Amino acid sequence: MGEWKGPEDQANRNGRPKGARNKSTNAIREAYQNLVEMNLENMSVWVSQIAADDPNKAMDTMIKLSEYIIPKLARQELTGNDGEDLFKNVKFEFGPDVNDKEERNDE
Repeated sequence: MGEWKGPEDQANRNGRPKGARNKSTNAIREAYQNLVEMNLENMSVWVSQIAADDPNKAMDTMIKLSEYIIPKLARQELTGNDGEDLFKNVKFEFGPDVNDKEERNDE
């Protein structure tokens, strides 16, 4: 990067703190939030109009809008010590095996 050419007492040698947003980002987020808040009643009408023609598209719209309100969860992998599979000894039994019936019919 270039060197600071202004007064030394105004130089920020540490840079912006981690996680701090710049002024433009804050202004855009605030404007978007105001737009949404002023149109909450209209949004339900708009989604209803979309649903009248295409319910799938209305649901897709709702999901896309929810991403701005509810953060997406990160995928996580559960492992034991040293990456050991926690579920290696877990068995699921849902009833008799389909292959068992074939063997009985063959007898």
